[in-house]
Amino acid sequence: MKPESPVNTLPPVVIALTLLIVGIEIALQLGNQGMIGGPRAVGWRLEWVEQYGFSARVFEVIVTQGDYSLHLLRRFVTYPFINGDLTQVAFCAALTLALGKFTAEYYGQIKVLVIYLVAAIAGAVAFGLLVRDPYPLFGGFPPVYGLIGAYTYALWLRLGTAGQNQLLAFRLIGVLLLIQLIFGLLFGSSPIWIAELAGFFGGFAVSLILAPGGWTAFLDRMRQRS
Repeated sequence: MKPESPVNTLPPVVIALTLLIVGIEIALQLGNQGMIGGPRAVGWRLEWVEQYGFSARVFEVIVTQGDYSLHLLRRFVTYPFINGDLTQVAFCAALTLALGKFTAEYYGQIKVLVIYLVAAIAGAVAFGLLVRDPYPLFGGFPPVYGLIGAYTYALWLRLGTAGQNQLLAFRLIGVLLLIQLIFGLLFGSSPIWIAELAGFFGGFAVSLILAPGGWTAFLDRMRQRS
């Protein structure tokens, strides 16, 4: 029997998200090398961050001026696909594949896309509310943290069913936050961690509804504990 390719087991929505992340970076790299786009392509990354990234200023214009133009609203979900460098792209793509596969198997493909987008929006909203400098928000980690939130909730349910300590479900996010703290102390940190943490909570919160049984099952579990 011919062995099944691991790629074939990946849900199409996860593959599509990963290809979008990687494909945009390939275009940026080719442009930076002068292979496509002409001389102007060297500045594509900065230009795309300005056009598709998010910032406190964008949030302020939307909220205070009531400007709901598409070119502003799209930034809530487009900023994750413009990354800073190849290393960030590699991590985002790998984590999207791994976590996306697990969450798709547990929640379903369409729900994975919902989790991804909700986490991206939650990250942008928190960033807009709490960051007061012009630092731009871009990069795929906030929705990746949302997938971690969904993974955490699924693990929390499984540990509860097995009668084990459910706090163990939060080990992954705990380790990641510790690593971020160490890197922040050593090299300085950017306010993007606010969006990442908000993405985690956004993914975790929406999973209460999207998990098997949905909100009703969650309330039943809470009643049983009380």
